[in-house]
Amino acid sequence: MKLKEIKRTAIQSWSPAHHHPIYLATGTSAQQLDASFSTNASLEFFELDLSEPTLDMKSCGSLSSSHRYHKLVWGPFGMDTDSHPSGVLIAGGENGNVILYDPARIMEGQTDVVIAESDLHTGPVRALDVNPFQTNLFASGGNDSEIYIWDMNNFGSPMTPGPKTQPQEDISCVAWNRQVQHILASASPSGRASVWDLRKNDLIIKVSDHSNRMHCSGLAWNPEVATQMVLSSEDDRMPVIQMWDLRFATSPLKVLEHHTRGVLALAWSLADPDLLLSCGKDNQILCWNPNTAEVLYELPTSSQWCFDIQWCPRNPAVLSAAGFDGHIDVYSIMGGSSQAQSQRHADQISNSFGNMDPFGTGQVLPPLQLPQTSTPPVSVNPLKKPPKWIRRPVGASFAFGGKLVSLENSKPDPQQVPQSSSHVVHVSQVVTETDFLRRSEELQATLSSGGFVSFCQGKIESAENQFEKTVWSFLKANFESDVRGKYLELLGYNKEELALKVPVHLEEEEEELMLFLLVYLWFSDVDGLITQALLTGDFEGAVELCLHDNRMADSIILAIAGGAELLEKTQKQYFTKTHGKISKLISAVVMKDWTDILRTCDLQSWKEALAGVMTYAKTDEFSSLCDLLGGRLEEAEDPELNSQACLSYICAGNVERLVSCWSRAHQHLSPLSLQDLVEKVVILRQAVEQTQRSGPASIGLLLAERMSHYAGLLASQGSLSTAISYLPDNSQQASIQQLRARLSRALGECAAAVTTPSASAQTQQVPVQPAAPVQPMVPAVQPTVPMVPAVQPALPRHPYAPVQPAPMPKLRPAGSHHGSNHGPPGPWPSGPHGTPGHRSGLIPRLPATTGPSPYQPRDAQNQHRRTPGGTHGRRDHSERPVTSHTDALQNKSFPERSDMIPQNLQSIPAEKITKKPIPEEHVVLKTTFEGLIHKCLAVASDPQTKRKLDDANKRLEVLYDKLREQTLSPSIVGGLHSMARSMEARCYADGLNIHTHIVSSSNFSETSAFMPVLKVVLTQANKLGV
Repeated sequence: MKLKEIKRTAIQSWSPAHHHPIYLATGTSAQQLDASFSTNASLEFFELDLSEPTLDMKSCGSLSSSHRYHKLVWGPFGMDTDSHPSGVLIAGGENGNVILYDPARIMEGQTDVVIAESDLHTGPVRALDVNPFQTNLFASGGNDSEIYIWDMNNFGSPMTPGPKTQPQEDISCVAWNRQVQHILASASPSGRASVWDLRKNDLIIKVSDHSNRMHCSGLAWNPEVATQMVLSSEDDRMPVIQMWDLRFATSPLKVLEHHTRGVLALAWSLADPDLLLSCGKDNQILCWNPNTAEVLYELPTSSQWCFDIQWCPRNPAVLSAAGFDGHIDVYSIMGGSSQAQSQRHADQISNSFGNMDPFGTGQVLPPLQLPQTSTPPVSVNPLKKPPKWIRRPVGASFAFGGKLVSLENSKPDPQQVPQSSSHVVHVSQVVTETDFLRRSEELQATLSSGGFVSFCQGKIESAENQFEKTVWSFLKANFESDVRGKYLELLGYNKEELALKVPVHLEEEEEELMLFLLVYLWFSDVDGLITQALLTGDFEGAVELCLHDNRMADSIILAIAGGAELLEKTQKQYFTKTHGKISKLISAVVMKDWTDILRTCDLQSWKEALAGVMTYAKTDEFSSLCDLLGGRLEEAEDPELNSQACLSYICAGNVERLVSCWSRAHQHLSPLSLQDLVEKVVILRQAVEQTQRSGPASIGLLLAERMSHYAGLLASQGSLSTAISYLPDNSQQASIQQLRARLSRALGECAAAVTTPSASAQTQQVPVQPAAPVQPMVPAVQPTVPMVPAVQPALPRHPYAPVQPAPMPKLRPAGSHHGSNHGPPGPWPSGPHGTPGHRSGLIPRLPATTGPSPYQPRDAQNQHRRTPGGTHGRRDHSERPVTSHTDALQNKSFPERSDMIPQNLQSIPAEKITKKPIPEEHVVLKTTFEGLIHKCLAVASDPQTKRKLDDANKRLEVLYDKLREQTLSPSIVGGLHSMARSMEARCYADGLNIHTHIVSSSNFSETSAFMPVLKVVLTQANKLGV
């Protein structure tokens, strides 16, 4: 594609590669006349500005000269020392002149522009070349085999490369070797090329064609292979380009044949050795691959010969060609179309006339329209292969998951024969946050093993400050048997130490108590009135008189005798009148109103307020009271109090508020600080779920954002399976869904089939039917205990999940209530006062933290441990999972019915049960699980392993019953389907990862009955390799 053009009959030379902007020097060509037959000569400089859409090049300077030129070479000499900012332009004249010009001075308009001049040569100087290694040296060639080596630092004393060749002949071209700085080649029209060694100052080899028809018009060295060069022939009888290798100089290595007439000039690209330009008398400009003798590109030219062609040193895609038609054209070998150039030419003609009105009609000339020709516009195809300067030597790109994809196009050895080599792309894992990844793996290992106490203890020992140590101490307290007592110790209140301090401050004085016998008093003062009120049984009046007389102790004692209502009224009046230092504390303890204390207390005494809540608050109000105190601490102006709010939220088990408080203190997230937050959040969530203070904790927007950020960091370090386990389930945020999809794809084919529970729930679209009225089912053999009616609107819709029949434990009836069992049996026995009691024999094997809630007052805990019939701690195979509805049932009171009390616990016959069918979409779960167990049984040889598998097959009935009643959450059901797909694909490791994710992200009580069984099945299947 043509880029620019200059209307000159001239020879040319580009500015050096390090020069900017790019200039093209032109000198009037010797032995050529233009159409005007002008004998004037000049030296001009044009700037190549590709941002201008026109074809014209801007003239930056000119010099009238008395010489016409055969050759121009622009060298970089003096650019590094600023002695010649634009280098030196060397010109070879028609009278044996070698002239050095300063281009910078010419472009500045100065007159003293000639640096040096010599007319040592005999005849015209047709050959010039600058040494690429020592830019102060250049070679020139003239008639009579004259070759001179010039040093621009000592221009007056040139040297010769050796004795003149015989017979003497004209030198048509010279060229320095591109790899060895002391090697020079010269060629003559007779077809012979000579190679000189300047260190020896002698000719070392001659190259000539045996046909004696090679008339050398061009010579060029291979830019990479030091022993290879090309020679072009201008003889029409032999229009070829010969490639010679001096190691095999007996005949040409390759012959490039495509020109139909003689070749006038050639140029080898320094940027890509696979590109060689040639121009000839057949009006063609060809771009060759000299190594394969293939024509890669053909430039569109005019009908005139092109006698000189050159690559631009700075822009390797640009070349210039000087033709006998009086034009110097600048082209790009990257292809293009000439249609835009034709339109620009038409616009240029139209603009020359302006908007004239030649006919006086008041209308301007219409724009010039090009005639629509039937022939399509000429389009030039690009190169058949990308040039080397576009090809990246190396490349790297980061991919999702911390993957680094890198490539390296190694530079081939130019001395060896080119061979087709395979290109290797390297995919490596980049880990930049090693500490972050190590701590994440430790947390994941803790989640798998359940060693939360040791994890917290390790954090306490490695804490960098006291506050961090306190936070982890509070988190560790969640896993203690007496949580509130441990909290009180951390706040600085120890009951044992207090019991030792109290007697010290008591005065050991004996008071003599006088007993007075009241016979009859009748006074008109207050005592008399009180006496009358007491004698008449008017306790309320007596209390009012005592309060009026400020006899507080008497009023409280009398109110106790007057009943609970009078006592409560008296207590309120007492606290209204009394204003001591600890009056509010006593009021809160007696009246059980801790909300007012937390709202009005001095925040500097937050520890005392929290300790009071720990001791006296009820279980159902404990969390809200801790949240209230944490909110006040978080809104305080003191930054130290703001940080203490985290402790209140830990006590409350409020994960979302803990994240919000932490985020305020850490505005700038770093991987390690985010790891600190995730460790606290995960441990607190585990504590909340294991102690059954609430159902599955919902994830708020802020926590979801932090967790997705954490998952993204894990993914960037290559921990993909761990990252997907931390993504929130059922989140509607687009960024989280996108990250989940990318993680699923990145985990590969097997992991794509085994998606995460939430993704499975989203893609499978499992239909969820509305819950029907629950009909509790009873196992075939079950100890009969007092039941509540099945049809009870206040009960949550959660059926009791039966398991395999087991031997019936011998339970002792509680109390003397016995009767026949009428009506459908319910899931809970009745307590001593009609409230649901504890099923001692049906308590599941939970961690040490389960059982009575540790967040109750101490007395409530002691009362909780008293189970009816003394059956506390007895367990057998009929254990049932404790669901999240346990607390709801325990807080309900039901009227006691004697007809529901059994006569004899061992006299109830077994009942046959008709079970509902498993929904069709979940049948695959039972088929897959039972099929895998049968495969394992067929392979297993160890009796113990077979017993484990048989027991697992039986215990999975709990899961199938939950599927029948559709009581499992969609996320758990989706996770089970994902686990089943992993079993079918025999990806048991991925199945175990999904198992860990389900257990860590769901309510413990909802999955504790069957998830351990599935883990046993997966472990045995992986071990047996079925």
